[in-house]
Amino acid sequence: MEETHRSGCPINLTLEILGDRWSLIVIRDVMFGNRRHFRELLQNSEEGIASNILADRLKKLVEKGLLTRADDPSHKQKAIYSLTEMSIELVPLFAEMGAWGRRHLAVSEDLAIRAELLEAGGRPLWRDFMDELRFLHLGVPMPEGMPSALSRLTEAYLATKARMEAAEE
Repeated sequence: MEETHRSGCPINLTLEILGDRWSLIVIRDVMFGNRRHFRELLQNSEEGIASNILADRLKKLVEKGLLTRADDPSHKQKAIYSLTEMSIELVPLFAEMGAWGRRHLAVSEDLAIRAELLEAGGRPLWRDFMDELRFLHLGVPMPEGMPSALSRLTEAYLATKARMEAAEE
């Protein structure tokens, strides 16, 4: 069955895939949180996604080629979700969205730190992060000696979160 689209405009076609309330959030959590299993995505959702919505979005993202789903060899009833090249190429979009949100919206410091680092690091950091995602999700060899962009982003988030929690006490 052939899909019908409102128009052939690239922005429209992108929004038809990613423009719902949850798709980019699910991709974000796989990308930045390295959450690869349904339960991790469900239990660690900052936004509190419902299980039926998560299941629907994962299915849709797999169908559209943004994620792959494979059986987890360590557990017969689990699946591992991985980013595809198509979703890895969304890193610049996430970086720009995060930068825009930091400039114009009341963001929380801990959840904005990765956006701050991606904005400051610019395209070189984005490329490093995309290369690392290709290694983690696609099995592409990692350039030798390349520092982990994901570790840098995660460590900054955890340090900011710990500092905020210590300040509350």
